[in-house]
Amino acid sequence: MAWAIGIDLGGTAVKIALIDRHTGIADHERHATRLDAGPEGVIEQIAALACASYHRGVDRFGPDSFAGIGLGAPGGVDSTRGILSYPPNLPGWTRYPLRDALRKALEQEILSLPALMVDNDANAAALGEAYFGAGQTFSDFMLVTLGTGVGGGIILNRALYRGSHGTAGEIGFMTIDYRGQSVHAGVRGTLEGLIGKEKIVTLAKERYREHPRKLWSPQHHGEDLSLLSPRTLEHAAHSGDAIAMSIWREVGSILGVGLAGVVALLDIRKFVIGGGISAAGDLVIVPALDRIRHSTLPSMHDDLEVIRASLGNDAGVYGAAALCFESP
Repeated sequence: MAWAIGIDLGGTAVKIALIDRHTGIADHERHATRLDAGPEGVIEQIAALACASYHRGVDRFGPDSFAGIGLGAPGGVDSTRGILSYPPNLPGWTRYPLRDALRKALEQEILSLPALMVDNDANAAALGEAYFGAGQTFSDFMLVTLGTGVGGGIILNRALYRGSHGTAGEIGFMTIDYRGQSVHAGVRGTLEGLIGKEKIVTLAKERYREHPRKLWSPQHHGEDLSLLSPRTLEHAAHSGDAIAMSIWREVGSILGVGLAGVVALLDIRKFVIGGGISAAGDLVIVPALDRIRHSTLPSMHDDLEVIRASLGNDAGVYGAAALCFESP
């Protein structure tokens, strides 16, 4: 038996869990991230939560099977050096020695720490799905997270592929339409710029306003579209709203173009779709799979599969703990 502490650091919340390697989550907490305290204050917060979780874990599992602490964070993470670079949802953070700072904050409470691992949050989520979720049966797959942004993590031969600088899998910054109007983070026509959450909402509002009011779904979106969100679009589409269904077909098709590029480049045929927008399910997955087939050679179609992730918002903590389980 082995157990580890998995931590998912986000701009809104810090999630932390005790993870048993064989049975999964044994204990789980969520706390608002202390962004106003800056990097040092957030590290203090994480260390305090990790120490409390460690003592609960020792009481429950004993100290001998403790595998370590794993942390997934947004932004570029050099997992070898433990440096976090320019996290998008942590204002004021630029390049920060995340692992060393956390180790220093932990060392007075946890004297014996077998492993302290840090990685990008999408990488962690991919590893979580590989160990505990929808990717358990796949040797190679890519996790794509659809939410405020679009992220990704690549699993090759059951191990994370990070690339030479730790940024492999950043599918959200793959250019889909270099002549398009959408510019995101200074880059034109990226996947994230086209199907990130706010872009979906903006596109939907434009489409509804192009049509007579009678075609709206005020019971879902509000009389003035003020309630419109990916969730209301999902409900509207399931209720037969033609415009909502067309929006999801477009979102799925754009996603499929990005995934087709991954198929052609890496010969990955399995895709696991997570993040809040993945709740739309087949509304996105069916057109995505169709577009992959239309955008790749017939020789690339065998074994293609696009499925929903199964761990939901817990994928990050599962994967952060799994970083310790796969650590030598």
